[in-house]
Amino acid sequence: MLDMEVMIDPFELQPLGEYDFEKSFNQTAARKWMAENRHKSLIFGAVYLIVIFGIQHFMKERRAYHLRVPLTLWSFSLTLLSVIAASRIWKQISFLLLTKGLKHSLCSPSSYVHPVSKLWVYLFALTKVLELGDTVFIVLRKKKLIILHWYHHLTAMVVSWYTYNYMLPGFAWVAAMNFSIHGLTYSYYTVTAMGIRVPTSIAMIITTSQMVQMTVFVIMNILFLLWRDNKVCPLQWPVFLISSGVYTTLLVLFGNFYFRTYLSSTRKSKGE
Repeated sequence: MLDMEVMIDPFELQPLGEYDFEKSFNQTAARKWMAENRHKSLIFGAVYLIVIFGIQHFMKERRAYHLRVPLTLWSFSLTLLSVIAASRIWKQISFLLLTKGLKHSLCSPSSYVHPVSKLWVYLFALTKVLELGDTVFIVLRKKKLIILHWYHHLTAMVVSWYTYNYMLPGFAWVAAMNFSIHGLTYSYYTVTAMGIRVPTSIAMIITTSQMVQMTVFVIMNILFLLWRDNKVCPLQWPVFLISSGVYTTLLVLFGNFYFRTYLSSTRKSKGE
């Protein structure tokens, strides 16, 4: 694993209003643990698939669980985490954008060690395992489990763990954007779990934001390819190729979901 801390400009580590628990987070120990356990994301992924499809099979002849209260609490907790984490990481990104520009904000590894963001980018990788629990609620409630859902959760976890381990460029942007969208998504899940009807337009906005997110990630990878000779913007080919494939396929899957769920149904309702 690369030791990126020596490449960081001290200017980037100016105080930004960090909290004591953020400053005390030991990112060196976190990186060491991630380096020793990065391959476990593949094990978690295999267990995840076995569990969700196993539960789905088990539930075929059984009544669905309602789980309204647990799902509401689960979604609300992830909403709070997402909103707080997004605000902290965007704080560091905004500082780099205003002082150093876009390229530096994308390529700088300072988000991995800055007191404001270091805890949250690490939690971003870890919470990808936590978010696998979303699927457990789906299969226990006997809701439709689409490929987009489990593929999204599975690939996001694996890519995030490997990206954090190698301290690759752009991870702070990925974390900040994803946390931001998840703040909106889990808010939607919280409200619907409470039995409140939400306008379809809100769901359309959420799906659109997911497509925009994947488009930005694809563009970021193209920029990293163009900047690959820059020492501050290192490229790990295996992770680059895998993430590019994941982002592209997710963009296609989200686009297909949007078309089939909203546009196709709209045309049918109008008799077209």
